[in-house]
Amino acid sequence: MPFINLLTFTTMNIKDHGHHFIAIFGGAVAGAEAALLLSQLGFKIVVFDQGLLPYGKIEDGLPKWHAKLRDKEERNIDQKLNHPNIMFVPGVKLGRDIHFREVLNWGFSAVILATGAWKDRPLPIEGIDVYNDKNLIYQNNLLKWFNHKHEPDYDGPQYEMKDGTIVIGGGLASLDVVKIVMIETVQKALKDRGIEVDMFKLDHGISKVLESHGLTLRDLNLKSCTLYYRRRAQDMPLTPMPTDTPEKLQKAQTVRQKILENFLKKYLFSFEACSAPYDKIVENGALTGIRFQRTKIADGKLAYLDEYFDAHAPLIISSIGSIPEKIEGISRDGAVFKIKDPKSCRIDGFNNVFAIGNAVTGKGNINESIKHSREVSGEIIENILDRQQEDYENWHRSTATKVQKDISEIVHAVEHAQSLSDDIKDSIIAKVKKFQKKSGYTGDYEAWIKDHLPVRLEDLL
Repeated sequence: MPFINLLTFTTMNIKDHGHHFIAIFGGAVAGAEAALLLSQLGFKIVVFDQGLLPYGKIEDGLPKWHAKLRDKEERNIDQKLNHPNIMFVPGVKLGRDIHFREVLNWGFSAVILATGAWKDRPLPIEGIDVYNDKNLIYQNNLLKWFNHKHEPDYDGPQYEMKDGTIVIGGGLASLDVVKIVMIETVQKALKDRGIEVDMFKLDHGISKVLESHGLTLRDLNLKSCTLYYRRRAQDMPLTPMPTDTPEKLQKAQTVRQKILENFLKKYLFSFEACSAPYDKIVENGALTGIRFQRTKIADGKLAYLDEYFDAHAPLIISSIGSIPEKIEGISRDGAVFKIKDPKSCRIDGFNNVFAIGNAVTGKGNINESIKHSREVSGEIIENILDRQQEDYENWHRSTATKVQKDISEIVHAVEHAQSLSDDIKDSIIAKVKKFQKKSGYTGDYEAWIKDHLPVRLEDLL
């Protein structure tokens, strides 16, 4: 957004915005946009990020087969954060490395939470999390592993995708998960036959790759994984098409079914509709499956039936959504931070604390955060990968637009706050530099990014 447009948001009563320091936690899409807009107005900005890189789910949640899209969006963030009015502080997580109340005591003119939604929504089965990272894997950890496991210095959790895996979910993120399972298991089975196929080729269609070698899943002794969804295929949130009239709803449902059919054809997994997780199956102390409850859709509403069935599997993956992590001292409204009123980004109970992006919406998956509405053409339906990329780029733009609107209230609040004294400003700078030193950050943003950018899979192939 050009600087001149932002001026229309405020009366600009304060002549020297350099007397105000604003802390932003989270440097990805929403945080970087807010930092750029405020820095252009002359505010001094401190961007804290929990990672060594500020890319959030672009790096850790966007599957690595989107390599070109990932690089493009990360360069976009770099351009925004590499500004003389922005101090970047990597490796600092709110609630772990610094407490919220401590941040307030620093004297910032405003604090903005752009921390996103990183906590997996718990699978609604009592006691199942005992098996987490054993026979149960949650989506966020799975994506981090998949995106970074090829790196020589990767030291995170190690997972092995297994044939016959159960995936519980129903959105686009769940389709990414089943793709990962199928790509990993098929790639390994092909390698055992002496056939080397890289991930990028399998991404374009497992069925096409197998056909080119005259093989089937049965030939590879694979059963495939199964995606279980509590509603019907036509109810899956796979497109942002409007559904506010019966005609639009019917059209959206048709598109959803075609999208799923396209995925099933290309990636050869199975789908089980109207199946809600009910209980865990444990044998000899190990999680060996899930008991599901049958459901139905009655008058558009989900109804649970008195019918149950067991599904055994060597691995269960939960992909039912992400929510913001709890931060001590900040009240919540269900799964998200409690906002003062629907039109405000101000957190309830504070005059100078704001939340933007997924910290407000509670939607941590990139595709689930798309807010634009558009028609989906037949050509796009046939190539779901292009559709996802276009959706993500539109989501990025819509997120930036939403942040631009939120900034007006933040600017207004800061303008009416008392200017910081030189002692407070010097104290903030000293504390920021202490955290930077702890992480090894010298203040050269470009050099830091260059030194810490992970090894890319495409460079190893």
